[in-house]
Amino acid sequence: MRIRRTAVVLAVSASLVSPAVAEAASSGGGGLPGTVTLTESALEGVHGTAPDVTIRNVLTVTAPGAALRVRLSNPFGGTAMTVRSVWVGRQPSTDSPSLVPGSNRRATFGFRHAVTIPPGASAWTDPLPLSVRRGDHVAVSVYAPGAPVNGHTFPPPQTDTPGSFTSAGAGDAGADEPGTAYGPFAPGVLWWADAISAVSPARGTIVALGDSITDGYNAFGGGPRWTDVLAGRLGKLPPSRQLSVANAGISGNTVSVQPNPYDPTGQCCGPPAPLRLDRDVLSLPGVRYVLLLEGTNDLGGGDNAAPAPAAQVIDAMRTIVRRVHATGRKIVGATILPMCNAAGGPKEQARLAVNAWIRTSGTFDAVLDFDSVLRDPADPTVIRADWRSDCYHPNAAGDRLLGDSIDLRVFTR
Repeated sequence: MRIRRTAVVLAVSASLVSPAVAEAASSGGGGLPGTVTLTESALEGVHGTAPDVTIRNVLTVTAPGAALRVRLSNPFGGTAMTVRSVWVGRQPSTDSPSLVPGSNRRATFGFRHAVTIPPGASAWTDPLPLSVRRGDHVAVSVYAPGAPVNGHTFPPPQTDTPGSFTSAGAGDAGADEPGTAYGPFAPGVLWWADAISAVSPARGTIVALGDSITDGYNAFGGGPRWTDVLAGRLGKLPPSRQLSVANAGISGNTVSVQPNPYDPTGQCCGPPAPLRLDRDVLSLPGVRYVLLLEGTNDLGGGDNAAPAPAAQVIDAMRTIVRRVHATGRKIVGATILPMCNAAGGPKEQARLAVNAWIRTSGTFDAVLDFDSVLRDPADPTVIRADWRSDCYHPNAAGDRLLGDSIDLRVFTR
């Protein structure tokens, strides 16, 4: 029998401007009044240098909108990247590189087709004459041979999968609507395109800041990520109450500033959450709420970093909350899921201490008790067997349960 639990503890608690050719990653990108972020793919590191090919990135939007803008970013490159051409169109299905006939638009940056993005910077396209509905797939075809590949490459979920197609030959294939120039779909591989914004009837954006549990790693079983479940529920509300959802999950990410537990190169898992907060959250258009689900990787540790004490994780969360509040946004905290740590052991004691602080400190504007939703009543150190993929990650059924458990009043009061 499927058990349903509720996972919330409520706490009481621009006119059009000419966009810069290249703008700092901390810039919000400007835009028309009513602009929100429809989707995001937080970049994690540099993965080589782009060959002479076009990459067709595919992202799914979580709210309707028009006058689309796309952000390309070079946060980790040691050199500037020159983008020679960008095309943006609607895609009927992620299974095929073909586009909806007549939907493909060539993007400009300050009314120029090419743009050079310095290291650590981003560039927004000018608004495009393109509209989308919630759930539409948007294809962003980028031709930037020789550019440092700032990418997102961790294994993705099975539904509405972000990913890309690479052209089989050299040159700019961005204008190809039938998709005949492209090879097979590469799920979870995205280059440079890290956000799409639009003028939308949605009243703002929720950014989910997290690690692999937010990224959708191992969400097997044919369902969407919990953030996509949340977006679908919000999309059924009256227009005046709708919000878009931007997923800023990076697998392996930490909430505290420390060496990454898994990767001494720092290229797999993104900078720690406080270091990427401006780029991946606060710089995005229309953000009204942040939803923080992090700490598993800090508390678990790995070959490259020892398990973090509870105080380190709590201090990092306090820092993030303070910075979010300083910008006038609200932040919702989620408790850390079970990790198969031994009962009474130091890792489990640290997790319980962090969760107790999240629930009771009043630091967050509201709390989602994800731990209580998925833990096994017979053994609260583990996720219940039919809802887990492994010790750390829910499967698709677990993600569905998390997304359905969220009391929408947290975001619609």
